[in-house]
Amino acid sequence: MHLSPDQLVYWHHGIFKINGTMVVTWVLMLVLVIGSKLVTRRITTGMERSRSQNFLELIVSAIENQIREVGLKHPRTYLSFLGTLFLFIAGSCLCTLIPGVEPPTGSLSTTIALALCVFFAVPIFGIKEQGIIGYLKTYAEPTAIMIPFHLISELSRTVALSVRLFGNMMSGSMIVAVLIMIAPLIFPLFMIALGLLTGMVQAYIFTTLAAVYIAAATQAHSPQTKHDAA
Repeated sequence: MHLSPDQLVYWHHGIFKINGTMVVTWVLMLVLVIGSKLVTRRITTGMERSRSQNFLELIVSAIENQIREVGLKHPRTYLSFLGTLFLFIAGSCLCTLIPGVEPPTGSLSTTIALALCVFFAVPIFGIKEQGIIGYLKTYAEPTAIMIPFHLISELSRTVALSVRLFGNMMSGSMIVAVLIMIAPLIFPLFMIALGLLTGMVQAYIFTTLAAVYIAAATQAHSPQTKHDAA
């Protein structure tokens, strides 16, 4: 049993290597890209729609509604980023259904990369919404003394995002593996279903937290927010 897909090394030469995390990540990205092309190539606006289009619209509508409930008034602006996060993490969870394949989110390097995407996306969306001056002012609220504390908060929540996702995904995979070894005829299907449910929940939590951070960066100091508060 491997603690991380990073330990599955398929090719190594000097300091360069290709491990299980990289291979599954590349394959998953390829599946998502090709799948999106296949699903969207015949999209129609009429009453007659394919099952794949109905399923796609259901997923998009659910993600949009969740983004709107967090407080972002224009969910389409953030749909591509947050939707991609959710689909990638959810797809990683589904990889556990394939025998011998470990999810890339079971690697700390992957979860750190995902958390860094959120780390950089927050100021990008914040500056786009408020301008660079308006966004930087949020670090001085309520006084300039709070600037280092806000910076520490940005870094700590990035670490928390990556470690939370990594810990939950790795522990879930380990529990399933141990129970299958103990009772291979009783627990497998039940534990696999439980692992999938846990993975989907983690995908939902990670995406929702990313949306919350973006909402905080885009709405603070905005004129509309001040008007609503008044």
